[in-house]
Amino acid sequence: MTDLDSHLRKFQKELSTGTVSLALLAVLGAAGEPMYGYQIAKRLEREGEGVLSGKQSALYPVLRNLGAAGLLDSHVEPSVTGPPRRYYRITDSGRAVLREWTQAWRATRDSVDSVLQGLEP
Repeated sequence: MTDLDSHLRKFQKELSTGTVSLALLAVLGAAGEPMYGYQIAKRLEREGEGVLSGKQSALYPVLRNLGAAGLLDSHVEPSVTGPPRRYYRITDSGRAVLREWTQAWRATRDSVDSVLQGLEP
């Protein structure tokens, strides 16, 4: 592994920390019903173009943290095809935070895009 590779990995890890939480809240904010982890991961995979980049296991600690912060509610339901499933839904506090984070994300994205404008790819 080159230094360039390790710098890129570190940057991607740091960048993904907040963006995964934002993406999870956005998926659950758009959902009309509670979703379980695998459903959320599949939605992110389909619509998120690599937000989790194949690391579904990273999803569950973030879901737990968002739940502990009061941004998500969860409940467990039995499943006829396997183990019980934990379903998540966004709370009113979660919706308020999602609005704030979305504004912050867009402002940050626009600011960084302005700075990067004109650079060679």
